Amino acid sequence: MFVRRAHWRISQAALRRNAGTNGGKPSSSFGSFVFYNSGGPSICEMAGFPGVQREAEPLTWRTRPPYDAYPMVPRTQSGQANMTAILVLIGLVVALVWVWKRLSLETQEYVVDRAVPLALAGLVIGAGLFGVVRKIRRTRTRRQARSRLIEAFEREAVPDKKLDLAFQLIEVNEYRLRGLEVVAPALRDVLVSTLQRAVGDKQHRIRGMAASHLGVLQDMTVVPLLMKALEDDHAYVRSCAVLGLGRLRALDAKERLTTMMKEDWDQTVRSRAREALERLKG
Repeated sequence: MFVRRAHWRISQAALRRNAGTNGGKPSSSFGSFVFYNSGGPSICEMAGFPGVQREAEPLTWRTRPPYDAYPMVPRTQSGQANMTAILVLIGLVVALVWVWKRLSLETQEYVVDRAVPLALAGLVIGAGLFGVVRKIRRTRTRRQARSRLIEAFEREAVPDKKLDLAFQLIEVNEYRLRGLEVVAPALRDVLVSTLQRAVGDKQHRIRGMAASHLGVLQDMTVVPLLMKALEDDHAYVRSCAVLGLGRLRALDAKERLTTMMKEDWDQTVRSRAREALERLKG
């Protein structure tokens, strides 16, 4: 719904009548309306009230310029750098073509037969070395972060903060048990306690994360607890419990997972159950 704004003006009679002790000076104004104080309540002369006259010609309102009224922003430094790089690349290609045209046929044949294969081999070796170095650096960074998180987890005494550190520790370790053997029992206790106590509807995501992370620890004693989590009202918790059982490769849950793959109303739960069964076969 569109509302058309009308412009109103306080009449001179209203000014004289309501000026009061203010000497005819308005006390405040808002938009097109003027408010006066005369010792009593404030008066806002609006449409339908005495003392208001509608102008034949509306007052001129200040409007913002259109969105395209301002000049365009000049090119940034990054745009100029990109254009320079393109020009340099074009110049390099032209120079290489010029040099190639002036080589003798014997030199061209030698380059094609010997130099090009050597260059390709060098690129392959360089890419392989780069991948190895990058993997080593990532592994070292992950180990350092894991060590810091393990120290913080062992020192922490607040349950909520300890749970957050447990989640971070497993995620930083890329959902693998290797490297977490020292704190695995403590992680198990924290996650089991969370799965048992976070029973509210608003805590279903915490329950689900605890269920899926329990599967990383490869502790078969949590299988009954995860089987019970398969009956949770929230599909997210059920799907995470299925994921945890799949990580554990729990053969005891095969029949239950088969039933959920066929009968659960949630598509994610059915897909996770299918993946878990494939892990059991492997």
